[in-house]
Amino acid sequence: MKNILLAVVMLAMALGSCRRKETPPVPDQPESPSVSVPVFNSDSAYAFMAAQTAFGPRVPGSKAHEACALWMESQLKRYCDNVTVQPFVARSWDKRLLNGKNIIASFNPDARKRILLCAHWDSRPYADHDPNPANHRKPIDGANDGASGVGALIEVARLLSQNPLQHGVDIIFFDLEDLGEPQQEQSDLSDTWCLGSQHWSKTPHITGYRAAFGILLDMVGAPDATFFMEGTSMHYAPEIMQKVWNTAHQIGYGNYFIKTESNPITDDHLYINKLAGIPTIDIIHIDPSTPTGFFKYWHTVNDRLENIDKNTLKAVGQTVTQVIYSY
Repeated sequence: MKNILLAVVMLAMALGSCRRKETPPVPDQPESPSVSVPVFNSDSAYAFMAAQTAFGPRVPGSKAHEACALWMESQLKRYCDNVTVQPFVARSWDKRLLNGKNIIASFNPDARKRILLCAHWDSRPYADHDPNPANHRKPIDGANDGASGVGALIEVARLLSQNPLQHGVDIIFFDLEDLGEPQQEQSDLSDTWCLGSQHWSKTPHITGYRAAFGILLDMVGAPDATFFMEGTSMHYAPEIMQKVWNTAHQIGYGNYFIKTESNPITDDHLYINKLAGIPTIDIIHIDPSTPTGFFKYWHTVNDRLENIDKNTLKAVGQTVTQVIYSY
């Protein structure tokens, strides 16, 4: 992931006052006087994460990748009758043609008012930011970078199956997101990332598909995560970002959702905004204390399940749930 504008990004962010001092107790049930919002179960989301990482690195073209695709499709069919698999072929940074699969679950498909939720499900083939150079061409488990967003959204799908909405919700798991050029190649091929969302944004699963707004989840499971108001999101969808961050603060998660803008990032939401024209934001872990600007184990072999915190999953999952049920 992602165009690394962030190492320099954080210079402008004097954030000592924004960092969490001590995490308060995480509420189990946010209160709303006007709408009944189901409880996001972080244990369930964690189990969905564990199931993905159990396949091993979900590198496109591998057996683990194929097995995980089948598992996700079967899980979504437990909660939703309308599941679409969108196969596509894309060219990687090193000119290989790769087969990808975007997996889409649609709830209340006949509703005209719709919300788009998304995450990427593949994992990085290269641990190119690992402190040990011997690991730079090893694949990663992608527990946080990939599996956390998918796990959270499968839990949202479970809640939607039990607590139907009048408006529609589409959950898309994008493939071939994390295949960008390795850091050591030292060039800027930003469009080699996010190949699944580029394909879907040009050719959505339904011709003329529209949604009121979209929310992308990326790296939403690390301990003590901080989610800043990412610059691409603020450019294309500032009202949506304000709504989500305000919601997080209202229900007790303000120590995770920092009301400070960061520099823009190339992620799946960029192409949804530019090519599909759907205002979409990115909830993504940004950490100004690390050299990369992302979480500690980003693109290293230590992006594993044992480095996931259910409290972070709860903060993000409950916030997204509150937003879609209050729409």
